Amino acid sequence: MTKTDLIGQLQMRLKAALTKISDFESGEIYQTMKEEHRKANRAFQRTIDQKNARIQELTHINEKIWKWCQEVCEDQEKDHKAKTKELIRRIHQIYELYLGALKKNDELKEKNSELRQANYALASELEDEREKNKKLIAQINRDYENSSKPSSQSVNHKKITNNREKTGRKPGAQPGHQGHGRRKLAPTSKIFLPASSEILNDPDYKETNKEVVKQLVNIRLVLEVVEYRAKVYRNSRTGEKYHAPFPKGVVDDVNYGGSIKAFLYLLNNDCNVSIDKSSRFLAELTNNQLNISKGMINKLGKEFAEKTEEERTETFKEMLLMPVMHTDCTNARYNGKSAYVFINVAPDGTALYFARKKKGHEGVKGTVTEYYNGILVHDHESTFYNYGSEHQECLAHILRYLKDGMEMEPEKTWHRSMRELLREMIHYRNEHESDMDSEVVADFETRYMKVLETARDEYEYVPPSKYYKDGYNLYLRMRKHSKEHLLFLHNVNVPSTNNIAERFLRGYKRKQGQVMSFRCFDTITHHCEGKSVLVKIRQNEGANVFDEVTQRFDS
Repeated sequence: MTKTDLIGQLQMRLKAALTKISDFESGEIYQTMKEEHRKANRAFQRTIDQKNARIQELTHINEKIWKWCQEVCEDQEKDHKAKTKELIRRIHQIYELYLGALKKNDELKEKNSELRQANYALASELEDEREKNKKLIAQINRDYENSSKPSSQSVNHKKITNNREKTGRKPGAQPGHQGHGRRKLAPTSKIFLPASSEILNDPDYKETNKEVVKQLVNIRLVLEVVEYRAKVYRNSRTGEKYHAPFPKGVVDDVNYGGSIKAFLYLLNNDCNVSIDKSSRFLAELTNNQLNISKGMINKLGKEFAEKTEEERTETFKEMLLMPVMHTDCTNARYNGKSAYVFINVAPDGTALYFARKKKGHEGVKGTVTEYYNGILVHDHESTFYNYGSEHQECLAHILRYLKDGMEMEPEKTWHRSMRELLREMIHYRNEHESDMDSEVVADFETRYMKVLETARDEYEYVPPSKYYKDGYNLYLRMRKHSKEHLLFLHNVNVPSTNNIAERFLRGYKRKQGQVMSFRCFDTITHHCEGKSVLVKIRQNEGANVFDEVTQRFDS
């Protein structure tokens, strides 16, 4: 756009503005605007009047509607109040029922709690009684096969079966076999029996060089009484008297020799015959010429023990040098009190008995066990583990305990597995004493530990009962002393059982059963010391026990 054009436009705009100003100055435009405003105001007033009329109409309608709504609301409110009142009544009724139900529920809960407690108490009591019953059944069923109880104390124990095949032959000697008759003895007298006169006078009978010899054996007791006489001399100056000395042992007016003492001692202490019966038996044998007092028979144990003290001392020293030794202990009684008898047995059969008033270390004191440094074979007596260099537990006891566990804990498998394994070990050892394979032994040990792991898992899953813990205690014992249970696999000199010690202790138990209770503790001591010497005497084959005991009484 040029400058000339711009000026032209500005001039035009200026001219229009001057014209508009002149109109305003003349007042015409005001009149026009006023008229237009009046017309618009009338139009707006009409509209307002119309709106007001409409508002009045709507207000009237609204008043009708509101009145109708109020009536409806009043009706609804009345109905609502009635329903609310009915609902409140029903709520109160339900609430009362609810409170009653709550109260009854609390009573039922309390009763249920009491019943649960009673049921729990009954269940606990029942379980407790079951466990007690299980324990009592275990005690009743224990015999020589599953415990340390001797077979003699098992009532109606089963008969030992004969597994040999039946041949159908009659018992006794069989045709064609050389017979084993009674051994003939040297005759003390001979009697020739003549033939009858009919045979002698019959010419058909001819004498042969053959004889039929039959012996009749009897015994008789000869009472030997040796009377010693010695003249008495008197010194006329001093009054001193003198007579020839009597032999050793001849002190009293009447003295009994070693044979009588040995007879009564063996009868009472070795054959377990009571003192009264021993005295009466000897009196009957001698036609009532010998009536030995009970006091003298009772003193024979002490006399024999004193005369054999040196022998026992030598035996004690010999046993200390043995590489393996058995030891055991049993109960004793004296004057209504408890005591104990310990025993030490060497593999060769040498044995020493010791009477003790206490068990434990006090009981071991003074026995061979206290000073022994070799291998000890014993039952599971914890005291013995403090002595000796190594130990072997008696597996015969373990096998019996395992069988008891099989019967009382049938749900567990480790008892049977361990029992079969131990029996396999013992059979292998008995068959291969000189050539045991180290790999086989190592395999036995591995299997032994695996069975113990099975026992651990089974007792963790089902803990042992408080009334029967024997099986669990046996597992702990076999785990703790595994080396002591398997030593016999590594040393051929070590046996797997302590049976030899138990066999020797049975001799004392028989005597204890006969006397029931010794009068005093010294009597038990003398009896044990005497039995130790008798065992030593019987070790010598062909030894006459009666003669040996007689010699010791006469010494």
